[in-house]
Amino acid sequence: MRGLCYFFLSILTQVSSSTLKVTGLFGHNVTLPCGYDTQTHGVLSLCWGRGKVPSSKCSNTVLSSEDGAVVFRQSPRYQLLGRVTDGDVSLTILNTQWADAGEYGCRVEIPGWFNDQKVNIHLVMEEEQPVTEDWTLTSHGTKETTSSPKTVEAEHPTFDFRAFTTTEEKFKAFLGAGHVGRMAAIFFLTIIIILVFIFRRGFLLRRTLQHLHISTVENIYESAPMPE
Repeated sequence: MRGLCYFFLSILTQVSSSTLKVTGLFGHNVTLPCGYDTQTHGVLSLCWGRGKVPSSKCSNTVLSSEDGAVVFRQSPRYQLLGRVTDGDVSLTILNTQWADAGEYGCRVEIPGWFNDQKVNIHLVMEEEQPVTEDWTLTSHGTKETTSSPKTVEAEHPTFDFRAFTTTEEKFKAFLGAGHVGRMAAIFFLTIIIILVFIFRRGFLLRRTLQHLHISTVENIYESAPMPE
C-alpha cells in the first residue's frame, strides 16, 4: 500500500512541474526565471538547486529564502535581483562560467498537499562572438573601418508570474487534456489491487482460524479420559 501511495505521489509531482531552456553567454550575467502569485499566497519560502526538483526540497541547494529573506547562499554569484515581494524569485548568476551549465530547479513552498510550484531549467552556455570589422571606401579614396560586436542575446523566456498555478489547477487541466482514460485506468487498477489485498488478507485469516479450530479439537480429543 505504501508503494501505491508513492506511485500516485510521483504522478502528481510530474503534473506540477515545468521545464524551460535558457541560453547564457560566458562571462555575462544570466537569469533563470521562476515566480509565483504573491497576491494569492503571500510571500513564501523557496529554494534553488543544481539538478531537477526532487520530491521534496531542492537538490544541491545553492540558494534558499524564507519569507522574502535569503537565509543560505552557496556563492555571492547567486542573487535574487527581482522583486521577491511581487513573486519574482528568478535566480541571477553573475559572471557565468562554463561550469554553470546544466540543470537547475526552483521550488516555491505553497501551503497544501502537492501544491509546491516547481520549475526545472536547463542552462546552456555559449561563447560571445568576436568583433567584426566592415570596410567602406570614402570619397577621398581611403578606407574606413567600423567595428560592431557580433553578440548572441541570451535566451530568456518571458514570464507572467500571475500565470503560475497551483498543482490543483494543473491537475484539473491534466484531466481535461485527454487524460481521463488514463486516470480511469489507474483508478480501476488501484481498486483491483486493494480488493486483491483485502481478499488475500481475509483468506489468510480464515486459514489461520481453521488451523486454530483443528488444533483445539485435537487437543480436546487428546485430553479426554479413555473409558475403562
